Amino acid sequence: MITITDCTLRDGNHAVRHQLSIDQIRQYAEQADAAGIDIIEVGHGNGLGGSSALLGISSVNDQKMLETARSAIRHGRLGVHFIPGLGKSTDLELAIDMGVDVFRIASHCTEANITAPYIESVKNQGKTVYGVLMMSHMAEPEVLAEQASLMASYGADAIILMDSAGYLTPDDVRWRIQAIQQLTDTKLGFHAHNNLGMAVANSIAAVEEGAELLDACIKGFGAGAGNTQLETLIAVLNRLGYRTQCSFEAAASLARSSEHYLDCLTPHIGAANIASGIHGLFSGFAPHIKRAAEQFKVDEFQLYQLLGQRKLVAGQEDIIIETAARLSTTN
Repeated sequence: MITITDCTLRDGNHAVRHQLSIDQIRQYAEQADAAGIDIIEVGHGNGLGGSSALLGISSVNDQKMLETARSAIRHGRLGVHFIPGLGKSTDLELAIDMGVDVFRIASHCTEANITAPYIESVKNQGKTVYGVLMMSHMAEPEVLAEQASLMASYGADAIILMDSAGYLTPDDVRWRIQAIQQLTDTKLGFHAHNNLGMAVANSIAAVEEGAELLDACIKGFGAGAGNTQLETLIAVLNRLGYRTQCSFEAAASLARSSEHYLDCLTPHIGAANIASGIHGLFSGFAPHIKRAAEQFKVDEFQLYQLLGQRKLVAGQEDIIIETAARLSTTN
């Protein structure tokens, strides 16, 4: 049985500049729960404590989002994303008080050590904790395996690899999963972005190598070019003989009903999204790069190339402006 985490109400928040409303959260959480989704993740696009002038201010605060989703979810589990440095211990305490079931403690793929106190603290509260390695294309398989084993040693119940830039190919995914399995027998999961049109293929490659948890969003509703499309993923998994609690029929119904209240048009992979994937940049950077290119009157794709060379990670949006300003003086 493959466990599905629906990130529509978290990663999907990126797609609308973190402006999901209480009514949208309530309706989708209720319907996703009724469809049989295992874990429904909720929050600002950058997770607990992510609402800020730099990353985007949520229209609804963390407490209200979690309170709303908690009251709507009766069968599945409520999940949150947490990045140390953006979120604080008090944010985790709030989430525990609000009845969150699954905590995903995330770091850049080479900085697993910063998650130790947070994984251990939440684990001591009796909660399910997943370690998350973001931007996983930026580490070689052997390095990624060492980082995953660190998270496992802190007590993580599973390790989730995030292809935050939509950069990986199926073989890249296989090599990373295989390397991790050499060092730990902790459950593995995969979170894909669709910048190069590989999200479903990469997710299937992860499962074929032994991953048991997959992330997806309804209609691909997520940052940049979007995430793995939930209804497509379930259809392919079922066709290949993998069992999921949510059926394709239920996922298709969820997709259709969500059209009435979620602004999640069928994902389109724009040239900017492809550039983001090629240069290995976080999918959520796309609107920031476009805005900076327009502001400083520089070539958007040249800016992508320069930022890719600097190996930016989420949270470094200020460097986009700095690089665009510098580029404007050299043209």
